[in-house]
Amino acid sequence: MLSCYRILDLTGEKAFICGRALSDFGAEVIKIEKPGGDPARFRGPFYKDVPDPERNLTWFAFNANKKSITLDIESDKGKEIFKKLVGKADVVLESFLPGYLDGLGLGYSDLSKINPGIIMTSITGFGQQGPYRNYKDPDIVVRALGGLVYTAGYDDRPPLTVTYRHTHALGAMNGAVGTMIALSHRALTGLGQHVDCATQQALDIVCSAEIEGPYALFGQVPTRHGRARATVTLADGSTFYNPLLWECRDGYVALNLLLNPTAARNNLSMMAFIKKDGIDIGTFETWPWESKGWENMSRPQAEELMLVLGKFFKNHRKDELLKLATENRFQLGPCNNAEDILKYPQLEARGFWKEIEHPELGATLKYPGGAVVTTQGYVGVKRRAPLIGEHNGEIFTGIGLTGEEIATLRKQKVI
Repeated sequence: MLSCYRILDLTGEKAFICGRALSDFGAEVIKIEKPGGDPARFRGPFYKDVPDPERNLTWFAFNANKKSITLDIESDKGKEIFKKLVGKADVVLESFLPGYLDGLGLGYSDLSKINPGIIMTSITGFGQQGPYRNYKDPDIVVRALGGLVYTAGYDDRPPLTVTYRHTHALGAMNGAVGTMIALSHRALTGLGQHVDCATQQALDIVCSAEIEGPYALFGQVPTRHGRARATVTLADGSTFYNPLLWECRDGYVALNLLLNPTAARNNLSMMAFIKKDGIDIGTFETWPWESKGWENMSRPQAEELMLVLGKFFKNHRKDELLKLATENRFQLGPCNNAEDILKYPQLEARGFWKEIEHPELGATLKYPGGAVVTTQGYVGVKRRAPLIGEHNGEIFTGIGLTGEEIATLRKQKVI
């Protein structure tokens, strides 16, 4: 769908996924690396734990489908070449600190003079304006400022955060959406524009319903309660935190327990299965599920219900509980690990996993496929990530450089 567009990708590791998403939809995305390779190539993990910039697994994941050229855009000759590339491009993606490209004479105002239709998408932690524009934006800082970290963990301990740095992916994916909207606008007006994407804002939008919403509506600051994240009000007016994650025989399942008349049939069915397991359901043998909910329940009753459900889940495997849920319409789902996901029947049935050849490794690797399916064709990974400067010849000859010039520029470390 985007096969008519050429995109120059100057992004660093935090925003690789923006260009990858656009390439999945067919755009020609040219990753521009420093001579010798992008710094992200030299940080693990590596294929079979062999340190090598051409075996970097993160690079494989987020740069598949792209082409690669090497170019020093800080050198005079490199700037000249980059400007020639811009003349034949539709989009420039970048994630430098605000003002960096302007300082090189390669900012949006400079490039739009060369190509009035050019779209520049800038992806940073805090955006191009504001008092934080020049602040460093490591993942944990942006995530904490977005409000997400404060709510994770238990109330008697400091906040928690996951180790994998995924926050900037939200900003980068918003950058991909902003880029496509800007391309649509250009199709109508002929004009390019500067798309300013701030990761903190992207995170705020994702978290607003759970974090900012309760404060904006009720003056409540959400606090940490571990796996007990569902908030309900009991008969005495106190707040009860209902677990969303429950331990079972081979892992965990997620259950959002609803107690109201519309969920009565489901809950009665679940109670019947619990009794078949030989578990005493106590108070809930005579509980009027059709007419009462959390607001009619005392705290001892709520705690008793948690114990009953906890015993039941521990008697069964994830697959057993999922079968029970689908047959009886419970809001329950297994917490899949990596092995579960790779074998998941729904993904297999849809042909989600793709085998991609890596001739330089003498191997074929399994990749997740596209997130959407269209009538125009497959959207997703089609070829492996590029080797360092793999497409130098193709791209540079396309703007008029000869083989001899390319060789000279390589010796000068311009490319």
